[in-house]
Amino acid sequence: MALAQTSQSSTLEDLLVDARRDSVEFPYLLANHVPMILVALNRLGASDARLVEYLAMYRRVKGLVPMPPRVAPIARENWLEALGDRTREADYRDLFVAEVRRLGIEDAVKTYLPTLIPGVGASALHCLMRISYGLLRMDPAEVGTAIGYWAATYLKMPVATGAEPVTDDPGAVLAASSAIPDMHHLEPETDLLWHSIRAAGEAPGFAPVVDMLAIHPDCQRRLAETSLALFAATMDFSALHAVTGTHWVRLTAPFLAPADRALLMRHFWQVIASLVPKIGFPSLPSAEQIEEWRNLPAPGWDEIAAAACASDDEHDISLTFSAREEEKIYGDRLYRVVAARRVGLIA
Repeated sequence: MALAQTSQSSTLEDLLVDARRDSVEFPYLLANHVPMILVALNRLGASDARLVEYLAMYRRVKGLVPMPPRVAPIARENWLEALGDRTREADYRDLFVAEVRRLGIEDAVKTYLPTLIPGVGASALHCLMRISYGLLRMDPAEVGTAIGYWAATYLKMPVATGAEPVTDDPGAVLAASSAIPDMHHLEPETDLLWHSIRAAGEAPGFAPVVDMLAIHPDCQRRLAETSLALFAATMDFSALHAVTGTHWVRLTAPFLAPADRALLMRHFWQVIASLVPKIGFPSLPSAEQIEEWRNLPAPGWDEIAAAACASDDEHDISLTFSAREEEKIYGDRLYRVVAARRVGLIA
């Protein structure tokens, strides 16, 4: 498939407007990735024709649905009253698109995201995905839609209490979560990712996890490093969201005050820790094993990007884009190895 140069094409803009006609989720309670995947495809070099094709395919295969009908306007003064009510998606979208228009992107994010951060597991982290992609492009309509999405699907989890952290190692938090007896007896409502997150959040023994991690200046790097090791060791679907999620946190954090950046990292890692049962209670690989994987033969990013752009799997595209962008920041070749493995270019 021929690749085009990355562009801010009118085709991409028109497709994003079109994509916003759909609900942020589709039956049964699955995240609609397509607005973000269109951006990722564009940045990975897919042609406009591929973007058009992808939107049509995704709508058809996933069975996307329109937004639910409006119920009643939500005002700035009482926006918390319907938090987590998916039937209010359109009402929340109306409010926050208008708020971004009124305040501007940066002030809207600073005003509303701190309240939403403890529910970052909403729609299995895909609200964070949508706002991060909106911020990547400084797209007011996407940012407003994403804040509304986050409010309508808010996922209540144990909140940070200010208890003394016990470690600066994100991996130690995962190990501590795995050691909680309650985590071995969860009964999620369905196999959905966010149902697993919610089930962990409701387990009494899990409540202290949110306070365990010390947030130091290098915390973002350590979250990325641990997420990459976790995914390399397991190639697990849930662990994939740790790698992509650290990218989304990195894109979003600069728009927040320092204390709120720390809160975002804390609650993001709480969500990843909640998924250890779904990942199979993994152990992180040794430094020697990571180095061995890091040096495996792997194709270059152009070939990996081409394979991702040819895939209809949204997670192939999302992982490839996030891995490429994270390697630019951290310089770790292992990102290229796991992306090549995910799209089937190496075993």
